[in-house]
Amino acid sequence: MRVAVVYGPDDVRIEERPVPQPQAGELLVRTYACGVSGIDVAAESAQRAPFVLGHEPAGVVAALGKGEPPVDDAGVPFAVGDRVFVHHHAPCFSCAACRRRDYVQCTTWRKSKLDPGGVAEYVRVPRENVLDTLRLPDSVSFDDATLIDATGCAVKALRRSGVRPGDVVFVSGTGALSTIVARVAQQWGARVVAGDVRAARELTEGGGPRVVLCVPGTAEAVRDALALCGAGGTVVMLNPLPIGVAFDTDLNDFYFRDLQLVASYACGPDETREALALIAEGVIGAAGVTVGFPFDEAGSAYRTLSEERKPVVFLDPTLQLIA
Repeated sequence: MRVAVVYGPDDVRIEERPVPQPQAGELLVRTYACGVSGIDVAAESAQRAPFVLGHEPAGVVAALGKGEPPVDDAGVPFAVGDRVFVHHHAPCFSCAACRRRDYVQCTTWRKSKLDPGGVAEYVRVPRENVLDTLRLPDSVSFDDATLIDATGCAVKALRRSGVRPGDVVFVSGTGALSTIVARVAQQWGARVVAGDVRAARELTEGGGPRVVLCVPGTAEAVRDALALCGAGGTVVMLNPLPIGVAFDTDLNDFYFRDLQLVASYACGPDETREALALIAEGVIGAAGVTVGFPFDEAGSAYRTLSEERKPVVFLDPTLQLIA
């Protein structure tokens, strides 16, 4: 099978690898589309090259591991032909972190991954990831399904923000994730201002928005978010700062304005399910948010991450499922 392997900046190669074989309780998924995100070009990702590009795949179950059948978190067995979204991380559902629904802090969640990665003709889904594999309604296309992870991150960030209907919410950034965050916030009943600081101040009569969702992962963006946020409000970081970048702020100002700075790292099973529901309802969709590339142009997808739209790599739909 073909895979897209990142060796470094501007060096993405299409290579041949054996099709991975699913074991008991595992799935083999034929990938039809895979999203590419900023994490694929982050400094920490570049340091682990070579790696298979992408981690947001959607496709069709091509084979089941022999023996114990793979089942979802409700105990329902998967079948060959099921249309699915596969989450690249999944929790154990039983540890202390999972019991408090803090799934991204689960040790299993942090260790779990897909084999060999997203932009591959076939992906082996390990047993733990099967539990956060979602069946797709027929109305949800594969390119729409590649947005489940990003939409889940938006859902989690808004939940952690404590936003209420009628609150003024400011969304920073102009990329795909910012667009998704803004749409979800509107769906939740917030009055959303995207990117226009002046409009945010006018809408709040100079007081500043109650919630600022800071999408860019830069120290400058976080400082600007804190400066804009209204007294008693909350700033949510949706992305980390680059490794080694220090952050400082006026803690006295932070204290006397009763601000909260909240991190929102990735998303878990609760959020992926809510994300799929939003996509199925048409609140979020690929049109205007993503830009597609054929498999052989995966390198171009990697290079367009600096643009506003989210790259999605489409695999050849004429390929037959393996027996």
